[in-house]
Amino acid sequence: MSSPVSSPVAFLSSLLGPLVTIILPVFGLIAAGYVCRKFNKLGPTAASELNRFVVYLALPALLFDIMAKTPLKTLDQPAFIAVFGIGSAVVFVLTLGVRLLQARPLADASIDGLNAAYPNTGFVGLPLCLLAFGKPSLAPAVIATIMTVCVLFGIAIVLIELGLQAGSGIGATLWRVAKSLGKNPLLIAPVAGALMSGSGVAVPEGAEALIKLLGGAASPCALVALGLFLGAKGEARNARTTSALVALKLLAQPLLTWWLAFQVFALPPLWAKTAVILSALPTGTGPFMLAEFYRREGSVTSSTILFSTVLSLVTVTLCLAVML
Repeated sequence: MSSPVSSPVAFLSSLLGPLVTIILPVFGLIAAGYVCRKFNKLGPTAASELNRFVVYLALPALLFDIMAKTPLKTLDQPAFIAVFGIGSAVVFVLTLGVRLLQARPLADASIDGLNAAYPNTGFVGLPLCLLAFGKPSLAPAVIATIMTVCVLFGIAIVLIELGLQAGSGIGATLWRVAKSLGKNPLLIAPVAGALMSGSGVAVPEGAEALIKLLGGAASPCALVALGLFLGAKGEARNARTTSALVALKLLAQPLLTWWLAFQVFALPPLWAKTAVILSALPTGTGPFMLAEFYRREGSVTSSTILFSTVLSLVTVTLCLAVML
């Protein structure tokens, strides 16, 4: 007689190979950048310039495309938004508070908050949910992606700007922050996309092709830029901080989300499981983009992304074993 767990075990075994396949391109792109920098095929400013391309062109195009193609009624899932949003917010605010108590500047503490709470929902989450739970899981995955790359990312940008512009009175500081945010493409693009979606006006065919070409370059270029940074800096520093951030991302956030999804809000099973898996994903490239763009020290951020991605092969697999 077969074991009652034989079917789940067989399914997980069949899932592990594709999971590695999903994660492998992440390492491949990081490795490509690392090798190019180590062998001086791309110069010392390559990481910064490539990241600027992502921030000013590729990522705004991706954010606009996501929001413009998402009907506003799709976002009418208050319980799921609460579960995923509270899980991310608690980890973000907790990390931010601890880092501020450790005398970390607000801009850097905000990036550390993203390191602990910013899952790689786009590059890893969408294909993984499709693989594990099928097409019905794409709706919550899209909502989680919007909350991560638009809402959480936007909040972090506001806090970074507040930290960098402070120093000459609250009125002057808020005015400088408002002017800076009003010119930030990472905030303008999703707002413009949401307005486009709400208006019901379709993006012209030629413009849509351009936006998709630019948006498709965002994640690959960000990962190559991360590899270039690692190739220039060598071994990451501050292993203690990196370990704490990775633990928050891979353990604390999914555990909190599980409690909210199953015990507090009692989401439908598919939506609850998807929320937990998405919260368990490794740190995405967003924090690194901001660290490079704002010229903040990026060694902790780069190592958090790298090691959380490596360890997620184990933690996400275990999470799937519990969820399935």
